[in-house]
Amino acid sequence: MKAGVIHAREDLRYEEIEKPIPKKGQVLIKVKYTGICGSDIPRVNGDACHFFPNVLGHEFSGTVEELGEGVSTLQVGDKVAGVPLVPCMQCEDCQKGNYSLCKHYSFIGSREYGSFAEYVVVPEKNAVKFEEEVSFEQGAFFEPATVALHGLERVDYKGGKTVAILGGGTIGLLVMQWAKIFGAKMTVVFDIASDRLELGKRLGATAGINTLDSDFMEQAMKLTEGKGFDYVYETAGNTITMKMAFQLATNKAQVCFVGTPTKELKFSVEEWENMNRKEFTLTGSWMSYSTPFPGHEWKLAAHYFKTGELKFDESFIYKKIPLSQIASAFDMYKTPGAVKGKLLIDSET
Repeated sequence: MKAGVIHAREDLRYEEIEKPIPKKGQVLIKVKYTGICGSDIPRVNGDACHFFPNVLGHEFSGTVEELGEGVSTLQVGDKVAGVPLVPCMQCEDCQKGNYSLCKHYSFIGSREYGSFAEYVVVPEKNAVKFEEEVSFEQGAFFEPATVALHGLERVDYKGGKTVAILGGGTIGLLVMQWAKIFGAKMTVVFDIASDRLELGKRLGATAGINTLDSDFMEQAMKLTEGKGFDYVYETAGNTITMKMAFQLATNKAQVCFVGTPTKELKFSVEEWENMNRKEFTLTGSWMSYSTPFPGHEWKLAAHYFKTGELKFDESFIYKKIPLSQIASAFDMYKTPGAVKGKLLIDSET
């Protein structure tokens, strides 16, 4: 089969490798689309790849091509989304259902060969079936959609309250939609890009606030009658928005950091004191799993994409790139701001 194989830093080659064969309890998936995740970029353009040669890719959709011995929940031809985490199922965290916290896990597309290829093998439970009404493009967004839902639920989320989403990227706009699906009174997206704010409103956000505006905090407080927000989700992993979350939180708020930081983060005494004085709860979110594995996050993604309540906008996808040109896709990321949305790798072209 053909695959995009990483041999060294910035050495990504389209070449022929051996097609995998499903073992007992595994399925072979013919890959349709794979999204490039932010975590893939340092694995190709930096020094974060675990080993060489390697085949990356973990946000994918496709069809079941072949069943290994003992597989009973899937059939050849089923449309599926890939679940990348392979927990050990033996450690204390796994026994408690905290699969994201497993210390002995494997991961499809980083610790074992992934979906930047024509075919990929995964355990039976790592292939989530979806209906005909759901497109393969949507299937490739199951992983980020579940990350967003897991983040929403890392706090004691209840409907009827105000929600701030810091960052209007893919994860942020999915968090906003989940908040709305589960009854938010108000959802407000914060970003520096007007097109992302407009997209947020098309997808159902109550309002969008550009944080480049000198009075953006006044705009935000006016929407909440000066109180601040009951729930604040930081999805950008940016130092500025992480500090902003502390300002936007109301008394007794719940704040979740979903975004992954890339720089050192320091708070002044005055900034940090927001948490003491407001007595808000702060937590983080990691990946997208619950019990029974892979969790209700994946079932709900399949359901709400099917019903259309979890909206999919074509502008989520910046470009579709043939697998044969995968190296050029990662070259695009070398120019800051060049990629405005998700890049999908099409394994069938």
